[in-house]
Amino acid sequence: MFRRLKAYLDSIHARDPAPRSRAEILLYPGVWAVFYHRIAHRLFKGGWFFLARAVNHWSRWMTAIDIHPGATIGRNFFIDHGFVVIGETAEIGDNVTMYQCVTLGGTSPDNGVAGKRHPTILDGVIIGSGAQVLGPITVGERSRIGANAVVTKDVPEGAVMVGIPAKATLVEAATWQKDFVPYGTPCSEIFDPATQKLEIMRCELETLRKRLDAMIAGEADSKAGRRDRA
Repeated sequence: MFRRLKAYLDSIHARDPAPRSRAEILLYPGVWAVFYHRIAHRLFKGGWFFLARAVNHWSRWMTAIDIHPGATIGRNFFIDHGFVVIGETAEIGDNVTMYQCVTLGGTSPDNGVAGKRHPTILDGVIIGSGAQVLGPITVGERSRIGANAVVTKDVPEGAVMVGIPAKATLVEAATWQKDFVPYGTPCSEIFDPATQKLEIMRCELETLRKRLDAMIAGEADSKAGRRDRA
């Protein structure tokens, strides 16, 4: 038990440069939120729904983090700071990092029958502050969700998603292969939240230019063909 706790605290220290000791990490609200959730989840799985909710409400009051007792969470889950909401059918893999004010929210099923309504977050994902991941989608391994992004569709493995609605942004292979990038994305202008919209507009403009070039080339070929037939 103590060995697992030590490994968990060390995994957080590897992702957060702020703490000076394991004892300091034990004061993190995210650590306590996960601890209380383990208890609430066991009660929930055992059919003790009221007690599970009671633990959940106590945890939310103590930590400002709301994790539904039904959510499934893997190993070494790290919530940096707080004010996070995780829905009932959310599934979180191992070594996932989540910053403040993130929501793993649900969507209403089309047929009105409750089922899988919340996201599945696979191993090694980093979710930036203020991001909203909504619906029964899958966020692929080692992918990164940028700050304030709104994700409503499946995310491929290793992708970096930015904007509203979130779109994939290209990342150099050397950057993608790093074990962990603090705060979700490299610290360069292309990933600065202040320039995300501009970068997306540039990508869209480049796409339109390519389409226009293709149309002009097709028109030129068509005119050349008509001249040859004449």
